[in-house]
Amino acid sequence: MPDIRLHDIIAALGGELHGDGNTLIKALSPLESAGPGALSFVSHPKYRQGLALSSAACVIVPPDLKDTAMLRGACIVSDAPYLYFARLTQWWRKALDAQREPPITQGGVHPSAVVDALAFIHPSATVGPLCVVERGARIGANTHLRSRVTVGEYCTIGQSCLVHSGVVIGADGFGFAPDGDRWEKIEQLGAVSIGDDVEIGANTCVDRGALQDTVIEDGVKLDNLIQVGHNVRIGRNTAIAGCAGIAGSAVIGPQCTIGGGAIVLGHLEIAAHVHVSAGTLVTKSISKPGHYTGIFPLDENANWERNAASLKQLHRLRERIKLLESELKK
Repeated sequence: MPDIRLHDIIAALGGELHGDGNTLIKALSPLESAGPGALSFVSHPKYRQGLALSSAACVIVPPDLKDTAMLRGACIVSDAPYLYFARLTQWWRKALDAQREPPITQGGVHPSAVVDALAFIHPSATVGPLCVVERGARIGANTHLRSRVTVGEYCTIGQSCLVHSGVVIGADGFGFAPDGDRWEKIEQLGAVSIGDDVEIGANTCVDRGALQDTVIEDGVKLDNLIQVGHNVRIGRNTAIAGCAGIAGSAVIGPQCTIGGGAIVLGHLEIAAHVHVSAGTLVTKSISKPGHYTGIFPLDENANWERNAASLKQLHRLRERIKLLESELKK
């Protein structure tokens, strides 16, 4: 890593530096493991004690932790420490790439990739090892497909997207019509349309639409191992954590977050600015912004079984209470 000093970081990213700008930074580290020469961050006052005990050379902090940070050493004050740290990691990666030999180049198709002659790949896009890009697919400028990505027929990916290893875009959606004791396949005639600045995590699957396209709008961030069913629409700048499942024809609005392992049932609509907790099962549409949770608390198995048995009695208890209330009103 080339020599990076605090004043180099401030010159690139701004922020209010307290301490010696010539301090050498050798690594970016979590607060709890940061040693001398490391730069870390704190974004919440609950980590005040950890901040005071940290050996980091410098810590990025919000204004309300400035005094605590200055007592222990150098700090960079930012109104949004986590965002500042995110931009720092991008700047740091570019510095790392610049010193590598041979230098990393952008654009081009790896020799092991299979690209149909009728696919279009922008000259600035990068297609990694063992990728498959099928007929009629389109890959936009500055988009990077990591290794073993599959882009199905007539699917489109916009500009400045990052698609991680093992992603499958445009596999058939799960559509079958019952025919007595067997199933008749419904041909999936749509595609997948992905906007700009989208990131899709490793081994995530985005199914093609049955008649119209599955749509992932600009700025969406999908974690690893997510299933996006056919004809789903995910709004701008929504982020979905790992192992979530979005069933067919669900519509998720812009600026939402879906926690890890959450499930959204098919044909539901979720409004803008909805935040769904991890592990939640969404069984009905959500029309108002807010934070929604549907998780039965963890407990010892015997207690959990007793509580689960009690839940089955709730409807009967409700009816008895209504009857008692009506009797009291007489």
